[in-house]
Amino acid sequence: MVPPPKKSRIVFLDLIRAFAVIMMVQGHTVDALLAQEYRDMSNPLFVVWLFMRGMTAPTFLFTAGTVFTYLFSLNKLPFDENPRVKKGIKRFFYLLLIGYLLRYPTWKLVDFSDVSSIQWITFFTTDVLHMTAFGVLFTIGLKWLAEKTKISDYKVFSAATILFIGLHLQFEFVNWKNYLPDFLIGYFYTGRVFSFKPEVSLFPLFPWLAYMFAGGILGTYLARHPRVFTRQYFPMYLSSMGFALIILSYLLSFFHDHWNHYSVPQVLMLAEIILRLGFVLFLSSLFSIISMSVENIPHILILIGRNTLLIYVAHLLIVYGGAWNPGLTRFLGDWSLAPLPTIGLALANILVMIGLVYLVYWFKLRNKSLVA
Repeated sequence: MVPPPKKSRIVFLDLIRAFAVIMMVQGHTVDALLAQEYRDMSNPLFVVWLFMRGMTAPTFLFTAGTVFTYLFSLNKLPFDENPRVKKGIKRFFYLLLIGYLLRYPTWKLVDFSDVSSIQWITFFTTDVLHMTAFGVLFTIGLKWLAEKTKISDYKVFSAATILFIGLHLQFEFVNWKNYLPDFLIGYFYTGRVFSFKPEVSLFPLFPWLAYMFAGGILGTYLARHPRVFTRQYFPMYLSSMGFALIILSYLLSFFHDHWNHYSVPQVLMLAEIILRLGFVLFLSSLFSIISMSVENIPHILILIGRNTLLIYVAHLLIVYGGAWNPGLTRFLGDWSLAPLPTIGLALANILVMIGLVYLVYWFKLRNKSLVA
């Protein structure tokens, strides 16, 4: 019998993390396998899927920032004595190592003579794991800055959020290939503006860490107001802020389309970032309501929310493979399937991830009993 989650745990964060990682599993599977002719922007189902796919990474990073900052702030110890500092630094190196291993360019450990330029580009491409790693490291730095300067955590995280969004609006139009080595440029821009094929980065630091820092604001609030997530007004506040940002996003897009005689891409970029942040806040309010309304939440959802890293790594190895194993795309080919088999494989992948989570949970329980 699987025990229910502890009441003291912030259940809605586990739920939204579970939702984000499940969406990530199906999103990667569908995007890797669905044939190009079915990617029809006139099809409302595909449009909705594409929109939700674009919201997955912001949700993932926002909740990561919320959880880490919440746990960090629960310790009322000074920065130098806070155990979360050492744990966070270890987490940084651990996540970064996994991120690069997933993109390792060859099955040989030290011989790179056969690695092509495309493989090196792939290896240097940054993704969500790289962002989470640096987000943890920068969050530690922001907590140190707040303590040393006596500035409120809210102000520090808010300033960092705005700064990383603002720098993105500028950095995306700088050709960093002229200034930085290849292994660093992926942290600064996507390369889309300069039509690099393939893109030099999927997730640069700017603006993606802004979502983690925004999550840090919520994590700070949750730590300073114990049990506030059980109050009826809490999801109302989150949804109100979410709707306000979504409306602001659409206003920016509207003004750009109707009051400008020429295109200002930064306005549309800003509108997209604000839309995503607003949607994440609205989603957080929705899962907050669910966590307060449902008596018994299936424990598997809690387990999924607590094992996001395991699921992230495992599903990528299944879909794309790695240096030491083939993936579905090598057997079936990229963009090769019709909708029904693609959906079937996405559901199968989710079920495999659920089974893996249960297996790990069972193994931990068994080890505890053996030790006892």
